[in-house]
Amino acid sequence: MSIRLGYQIPNFSYPGGDPARIVPTVVQQAQEADAAGVDAVLVMDHFYQLPGIGDPDQPMLEAYTLLGALATATENVQLSTLVTGNTYRNPTLLAKEVTTLDLVSAGRAVLGIGAGWFELEHQQLGFEFGTFTDRFNRLEEALSIIEPMLRGERPTVSGEWYRTEAAMNEPRLRDDLPILIGGGGERKTFKYAARHAAHLNLICNASDIPQKLEALAARCEEEGRDRSTLETSYLAFVMMDEDGDAARAMHRDFLRSRGVDLDAMSDAERSAATDRQFVGTPDEVAGQLRERVLDRGVDGLVVNMVANGHVPGVVSMMAEALRPLVTA
Repeated sequence: MSIRLGYQIPNFSYPGGDPARIVPTVVQQAQEADAAGVDAVLVMDHFYQLPGIGDPDQPMLEAYTLLGALATATENVQLSTLVTGNTYRNPTLLAKEVTTLDLVSAGRAVLGIGAGWFELEHQQLGFEFGTFTDRFNRLEEALSIIEPMLRGERPTVSGEWYRTEAAMNEPRLRDDLPILIGGGGERKTFKYAARHAAHLNLICNASDIPQKLEALAARCEEEGRDRSTLETSYLAFVMMDEDGDAARAMHRDFLRSRGVDLDAMSDAERSAATDRQFVGTPDEVAGQLRERVLDRGVDGLVVNMVANGHVPGVVSMMAEALRPLVTA
């Protein structure tokens, strides 16, 4: 697999608020990304909207149903969650879901997976949350089931969290369906990425990237993994417009809607609050991503455009600006 430029769709609150228009608007974005040469389209695996983007009761779609729809509407892009919350599904079900997605998409599925973290969803919807340690132990046990099932093996596991008995997963198009792990945890997340994944998506502040890559190299060495065989990308929040002042106004308005007033902050506070955000014209954003992410050693980018990605032409504009950064 190779995801040098991915487009994540985390937001389904579109102008007009008509539920019947949500999926067509998502499809339009995915098709635009496909036509623009983006490597992957990714959606969140959540049931409520996340605090940094909106309110819990704002629209959120179930990830694998949506990816199945996008599989039939696109031709080239890889399709993945960023990332599946392991706590939401039995691992045998998840292996079957992503394998079915691979069949529906003619071999374009990627299994994105992480430990799960959004406590409100678990509390209100009845999923077991447990402790931080519980969730990572569950993820490790789940991967010991899912990965063999993706490879055509029949795992038997009697673990603390899951039980399988010669679990089958048929049919499959291939035995090398890639695994993507997302997160920023230097000990556990990076260890599981070194052990199981083809791709690690870093979810962290841009200023932390050098430290994260150093930790990743250490985990790869501990696992006997050649670090160069593990592709990396960075999740970036992009606010882009041909008019840079319009982009900056859009950025301020969005943050103000989330209770963050940049104009009331000191320079240090403003820098900390925007460490994952890249704002301006296409050229300005490309320069920021080159300097703050790619020049620090990350292979690729996954961007979302929460404020205006739904506007026709915006995804194409983004791809035109950013593809030259990540293509050899």
